[in-house]
Amino acid sequence: MKTHGSLSKVPAHAVANVRNDMYLMSEALRLLEKKHPIRFDAETAANVQAFARLLDHATKFIPLWVKIAVAIALGLGTMVGWKRIAITVGEKIGKTHLTYAQGASAESVAMSTIAAADMFGLPVSTTHVLSSGVAGTMAANRSGLQTATLRNLLMAWVLTLPAAIALAGGLYLLFRALG
Repeated sequence: MKTHGSLSKVPAHAVANVRNDMYLMSEALRLLEKKHPIRFDAETAANVQAFARLLDHATKFIPLWVKIAVAIALGLGTMVGWKRIAITVGEKIGKTHLTYAQGASAESVAMSTIAAADMFGLPVSTTHVLSSGVAGTMAANRSGLQTATLRNLLMAWVLTLPAAIALAGGLYLLFRALG
């Protein structure tokens, strides 16, 4: 960066490396502050914090078009699949229908789990958390679980990551070939 003056003047072949270095520096500062706090004088501490903010601003952002595309995809997916999801979670995980108490318990556990994951910055799937909560209430109530549905849910959870990787990789190669 010092050589070129700004990120916009860095040659295209070097941008990825510069961004990666900026991200690594930001993470190093964050971890250093968290695990091994160093006591700086007030001016140096303010400069380090300002530098970390600038690094985060440059590397940890989501472009507007990505936010819009994700919102549209989630909205369309929910519009198309809501009924199947609701029936699977509410009626097909257990051998009996979900009672109000079981639903409230599953939702409370899901809310707490998602809030804790958010607090610690952990990635979780709200659908996985809620489905597990429903299965837990069915098991605790001795209502019985439908193993075929649980097996299908487990397979969907396991296969989601490799399928997403393959799809993203394929689209990347396609777009790179077109562009």
